Amino acid sequence: MRESFEIKFHSSKSLYSSWPTAFLLSYIGRFSFSGLVVAGLLFAASLTPSLLPRPFAVQGALSGVALAAGYGIGTFLQWLWHFMEIPAPPARGSRIIKLISAFAMLILLLFVLSHVVMWQNSIRHIMSMNTVGYTYPFLVVLVAFPVGFLTIEFFRLLGRAIALLSRQLKKFIPAKMSALIGFCSFSYLLFVVANGTLGPWVLHKIDRLQYQLDQIVEDGIKPPDDPLMTGSPSSLISWYEAGRQGRRFIVSGPSRQDIQSFSGVDAKRPIRVYAGLRAGESERDRAEVALQELKRVGAFERSVLVVAVPTGTGMIDRAAVDSLEYLHNGDTAIVGVQYSYLSSYVSIFAEPQYSQNTARALFDAVYGYWRELPKDTRPTLYLFGLSLGSSGSEASMDLHVILYDLIDGAVWSGPPFTNRIWQDVTQNRNDGSPEWLPRYRDGSMIRFTAQKNNLKKSYAPWGPVRIVYIQYASDPITFFSTSMFYTRPDWMKQPRGPDVSPYLRWYPIVTGLQVAFDMISSGSTPMGYGHIYSPSSYIDAWVEVTQPTEWNEQKLEKLKEHIRY
Repeated sequence: MRESFEIKFHSSKSLYSSWPTAFLLSYIGRFSFSGLVVAGLLFAASLTPSLLPRPFAVQGALSGVALAAGYGIGTFLQWLWHFMEIPAPPARGSRIIKLISAFAMLILLLFVLSHVVMWQNSIRHIMSMNTVGYTYPFLVVLVAFPVGFLTIEFFRLLGRAIALLSRQLKKFIPAKMSALIGFCSFSYLLFVVANGTLGPWVLHKIDRLQYQLDQIVEDGIKPPDDPLMTGSPSSLISWYEAGRQGRRFIVSGPSRQDIQSFSGVDAKRPIRVYAGLRAGESERDRAEVALQELKRVGAFERSVLVVAVPTGTGMIDRAAVDSLEYLHNGDTAIVGVQYSYLSSYVSIFAEPQYSQNTARALFDAVYGYWRELPKDTRPTLYLFGLSLGSSGSEASMDLHVILYDLIDGAVWSGPPFTNRIWQDVTQNRNDGSPEWLPRYRDGSMIRFTAQKNNLKKSYAPWGPVRIVYIQYASDPITFFSTSMFYTRPDWMKQPRGPDVSPYLRWYPIVTGLQVAFDMISSGSTPMGYGHIYSPSSYIDAWVEVTQPTEWNEQKLEKLKEHIRY
C-alpha cells in the first residue's frame, strides 16, 4: 500500500553503473513521494527570512527539521488517504502528476536557493551586521540534508515498530483498529520518553552545567572591601552566596566618581544587593536575607528603590541599571534574587513558576517593609525585569498593591509571550495600533516603546503608577506563539517594525519553527535588536517612569552617547 518514488532505468549504461548513484537512487526510491513533495515545500519555506539572521549551521538545522516535519506530514496524509479507502488516481495519471510535481519542486528549490543570500542579508543590513556570501546556501544544504534525513530515518524506525505491533494486533482485532491502536500506543510511548525521561534528563544536564558555571569566580572580579557592599566581609550575603551573575552585578556599573565625572555634580555610590541561590534554602529565605541586607546598607534612605527580577541565568541587565544610576546621580538602590541557572528561553517552558515565586517572595518582603515607612521619607518604589524576569515581576504586582499602597511604576523589557498582563494589554490594544507597538487606552498607566522613543506621543498625563514596556519588533522571545504554526500573527501585518525584514512572510508550520529557532539565538544580535536592549531605550523608559530632575534633551543625548557597550 505504501506509495514510493520509483525511477527505473533500462539502459545498461545508465546511472546505475555508478554504485554511489545507484545506492542514492535506490535509497530515495524507498521514500514516500507525497512525503518528499511536502518536505521540499517546507524546506523551501524555511529558507525565507524570519525575525533574526542565522548562521549557516543554525539555518541548516532549522531547514533539516522543517524537511523532516514536511516528510512526516506528507506521509501521514498519504496514509490517511489509504486508510480512508479513497480511490487512487490511475497509474498513468499518477506518473504524470509525479513528473510535474518533481519538475515544479526542482524549479522552486532553485529559485529559493538563489534568493537565500539576499533574504539573509536583508536582516543583516537592518542590524548593521556582516553579510553572508554566496557559499551560504551550499553550506546550509550540507547541514540540512543530514539533519533532515537522520530525523526521518529515526521516525521511520518508529513507523516500522508501529507496523510490527499492528500486525500482531491484527490477529485478534480488525486491521484498521489494530493500526489505530498501534499508532496511539507508540505516540504515547514517545510522549512519555520525551517528557518523563529524555526531557528531564536533558534539563538536568543543562542545569548541572550551569550550576558549575555559577560557581566560577571570574578573573578581575574581586570581593569588595567596602563594608556597605554586598559580598564584603561585613555583608549578610557572602561573596560565594552571590553567585557568578550576582558577583558581576555587585561590582560592575558606575562608581560614585564615574557619575560625578559625567554629571559635574555631587553623587552617591549606587547600592546594589543580590542574593544568589545559595543564600537561602527557599525563595522566602533568600528574599528575607536580601531585605535585611537592604536595611543594613541603608537602601531605604535612598530616593529610588528598584526590585529587579533577573533573567533565567540570574543576570540583571547592565544597560538597565547603569542608566538608572546615572539618571539619579547614584541615589538609588537595586535588589535582585536569583531563581535559576537556565537561560530564559529554556526556563519559559521548563520552570516559569520559579521566577514568579521568587519575584513574589522578594516583592512581598520589600513592599511589606516599605509600606510601613513614612510616605514623605521613604524611597519611590519601582519594578524591573528583562525577559523571564519581566514575567516574574509582572506576577509579583498583585491586587494588594492597588488596594493598600501604590508603588510608583515599572519598566519591563523583552516581555515573553507568556506574560499575562502583557497578553491582556496587547490583545486589548487600541484599534489601529500594531501588535509590536501597541497603544493602550489613554496611556496614563501603560505605554510601549521600541528603538525610537514612543513615550511622549499624544497621551493623557501620567497617572500615579507609570508602566513602560520596551520591546523590539525583532524580538522572538516576545513575539513567539504556538498559534503561529497555524495562523498568521498580527505583528506581521502592516505597518511592520523597522527592524523586521520586508521579505518576511507567514507559512504554516514553518514560521513557528523559524521563530522557535530565533528564540535560541535571540541573544546573538547587536545591541538594539532582537532580545538585546540598548541603554538608549532604557534611558527613555526610566525618564518617563522615574521623572529624574535637571535633565534636558541635550543632556540625555549626551548620556546615551556615554553609555555604550
